[in-house]
Order: sequence, then structure tokens, then C-alpha cells
Amino acid sequence: MSDQQESGQVTYAQAGVDIEEGARAVDAIKQIVHSTYRPEVVGDIGGFGGLFSIAMAKGMEEPLLVSGTDGVGTKLKIAQMLDMHDTVGIDLVAMCANDILATGAEPLFFLDYVAVGKLDAEAMAKIVGGIGEGCKQAGCALIGGEMAEHPGVMDPSDYDLSGFCVGIVDRPKMLDPASVREGDVLVGLASSGLHSNGYSLARKVCLEGRSLEEVTAPVDELDGQGVAEALLTPTRIYVKPVRSVMDACPGAVRALAHITGGGITENLNRALHDAVDAVVELGTWPVPAIVRYTCEAAHLVEAEALKTFNMGLGLVLIVDAESVDEVRAAAEAAGEKTYVVGRIEAGSGIVRYENEGTLL
Repeated sequence: MSDQQESGQVTYAQAGVDIEEGARAVDAIKQIVHSTYRPEVVGDIGGFGGLFSIAMAKGMEEPLLVSGTDGVGTKLKIAQMLDMHDTVGIDLVAMCANDILATGAEPLFFLDYVAVGKLDAEAMAKIVGGIGEGCKQAGCALIGGEMAEHPGVMDPSDYDLSGFCVGIVDRPKMLDPASVREGDVLVGLASSGLHSNGYSLARKVCLEGRSLEEVTAPVDELDGQGVAEALLTPTRIYVKPVRSVMDACPGAVRALAHITGGGITENLNRALHDAVDAVVELGTWPVPAIVRYTCEAAHLVEAEALKTFNMGLGLVLIVDAESVDEVRAAAEAAGEKTYVVGRIEAGSGIVRYENEGTLL
């Protein structure tokens, strides 16, 4: 009998937490983390807190820090089904960075939290690789995070992601629903698909009860993609193109809405004050194939779809009417597909629709 057995000692590893694998995971992600660094990053990963200089705020009239936190949700189940883990990190960053963009903020840094049933350094490198790619797309630095092993709480192959983004904006340049005026125009920016919302419904109607072979088989309506692959398409990150529009067209964008959970109906109203309505003209933009496929699989009526999915618009800008052409040209020069999708009218702070029945 070993000394350990005689003493009754139970180690952390025997309890299911592998500290050595954790150290290997940290080594595996160092290069990814460093690739996201901005000049303002102080120190390196491994400390008890991430350090970031905000000396840039000295040149601002009234600097405001803006923060946002979110997760990826049940879209992770599709990544686990396909054993494809290198894109969900992009979704994680997108959900946070696009949210703080709604104030006009520049994202500065990001922290992630990864909870796993059983830590695997190689798999962790893929997950964090996606987070790093998302940070590069958003222009923010990945300055820290946590990898937590949860044996006995999560299945060994299961994991969950959450994140936290901090940005900065000068208050006089902030996008603000209070500045929205009657006659302003709604300019929509195309989404890449469902992004990261509505996946409990999408998984139920598109994947539940179907084999891996069925959900990975090419589908004509999805341009030859399998359903699961199409559902795994990462969320678009709009930070760089929108901020380039703001630089090119100062004051032209009054406010914006990130179209996430709750769809257009329950997100566009967040960019309004209570004396105006957003009038959305349905049929003025294309619905992505995977969005249409999911809505049809769920037999959703149009009104329900509009408060569930983004329906093809990942972001909606509220733009001064005289600047619409200039804003669209700047956005399209930055690689965005844009659509004029409606207008602002006097009202009570709600979203209304015209041409109902033309979207689906």
C-alpha cells in the first residue's frame, strides 16, 4: 500500500482537476493572446489582474468607460456536435463588442471565462484561438481570463463561454438615443446568419432527433452547406467598419441598435427615445438562407420571427437623412452590405412595420 493510500490523502488531480494540463493550456494560448495586444497593454498574462493604460483618455473632453458582458449560449452545443471549436470564440467577442459599439465606444480590452468538464490543452487552444480572432476583428486586446475545470458538474466534453469587454468613448461624441429625430433614416447592416441568438429554438427545429449524418449533409436551400455548419457561422463584428463610418461622417450616425435576442422588435426600440417610433419597411433587405430555413422549420409567423431572430440585419444605424448616401458609401468601402430599411417618425418609442407579409 502506498503512503498516500495509508494516509487517506486525496489529491486535486484525483478529484478531477489537472493542474498540469492547465499549465499546458496556458502555454498553448500565450501566442494567441500576444497577437491581440495593443500598445496600451502593460505586462503579460499570468498575473492576478490584467493591466491596460488609459492615457488616451487625457485627450478627451469627458471620457466614459463602457462595459459589456455576454455569452454564446446553446450555439456551443453545435460546436460540440461537430467537434469544431475555433469559431465560437468569435461569437463571444462579437456579442460583447457589438453591444458596447452601440454607444460609439472603441473596445479596448477583453477578458474571457471558460468553464470545462475536463481540461484539454489542444481543445482550449482552439477555443481561445477563436476568442483571439474575435479580439483582432474588434481591435481589442485579450488581457486575461480564466479556465475553470468543473468535474462532477459538467460532462468531460462540455464547456461554456462568457466574456467581458471594456471600451471608451468621449461623451460629446457618444451615440445617444436622445439625439434621434423625426425624418432620420434606418440603415441596416447585413448579418451573417442567426449570429448567436435564438439557438434553443433553432436547435430544436433543425437538429433535434436527427443524426450527425443528416445535419451535415449538403442542403440545396443552404447553398450546399449542411444545416449544422450553417448554424455555426460566426457572428459578424461591426466595430471597425462602424467606427470608420463615424470618423468619415462625424455626427451623421445618431444611434444604433445591435440586433440580438429579441430580434428587431425588441432591440431597435432600445435606440429610440419615447417621442419617436422606428418604422421598418419589410422586404427592403434579403433574409439569409439559414434564417429563412430555420423560420420555415419552426413554422414561425412573421411577427414572431421578427422578435426572435435578426432576420438578416445584424446592426441598424439611425442616420441623419442628409447623410445617408455618405454613410452608406463609407460603410460599403469598409466591406459592409447596407440597406435603407425604414425611417423615424413621431411616436412613443416602439418599432412598427410596413409591408407586413413580404419578409417571409
